[in-house]
Amino acid sequence: MLTTLSRDRLTITREQDVVPCRNRVKEAAVRIGMGIVNQTKLITAASELIRNMLRYAGGGELLIEVVCKGRESGIRLTFTDQGPGIADIQLAMQDGYSTGKSLGLGLPGTKRLVNEFDLESILGQGTTITILKWKNG
Repeated sequence: MLTTLSRDRLTITREQDVVPCRNRVKEAAVRIGMGIVNQTKLITAASELIRNMLRYAGGGELLIEVVCKGRESGIRLTFTDQGPGIADIQLAMQDGYSTGKSLGLGLPGTKRLVNEFDLESILGQGTTITILKWKNG
């Protein structure tokens, strides 16, 4: 069973919000003792998803949670927007698919950087993406 140890909610509305969001994710990762390689993977994934939220939905909200499962701890990030939604999730999850200029990772690259990746999207209502990176994962 997953237990949430702490929560931090951030609103993202402009490009200037990216760096503070990245810093908060890093602070949470450092707090649980996550190694630099896993920190880098988590922060890279977060950056891609924050930029996507700004580009395609005009912003949204990021929930940063420190979670644990038994003795293992990790960081769970939930990105929520009220944008147009993703018309074809299967296509969006294919390598090489892009509708804009981003870090070039796309959603499948982001998925490879983390241990868990969940995407829910409803056309005209928005998208929620939840990722989880374990401290030692």
